[in-house]
Amino acid sequence: QVQVVESGGGLVQPGGSLRLSCAASGSIFSINAMGWYRQAPGKQRDLVARVSRGGNTNYADSVKGRFTISRDNVKNLVYLQMNSLKPEDTAVYYCNTSPISGGYPWGQGTQVTVSS
Repeated sequence: QVQVVESGGGLVQPGGSLRLSCAASGSIFSINAMGWYRQAPGKQRDLVARVSRGGNTNYADSVKGRFTISRDNVKNLVYLQMNSLKPEDTAVYYCNTSPISGGYPWGQGTQVTVSS
């Protein structure tokens, strides 16, 4: 079954850290760059971090210096290490290919809530 499964979200205080994981099935993972996206209530889903097949990374300005994306090409996993979290990072986080075209059906995502 072609799918992605995100995990690792939760409730964290401002300044805290979380590590998200994404398990991806099939060959789509091995031939594509992967990204982490997020969608806050009432807003569009945006790309926040991207990692190429070879490990090159790109970040949205809003998370640069705080988030780190990585991938394990043997286990078909993508990670997002999030440090110095802010309330504005609150959103549902999803992983998928980057660009989206030819990627996975969207998973359930994992909720990240940053609040004191």
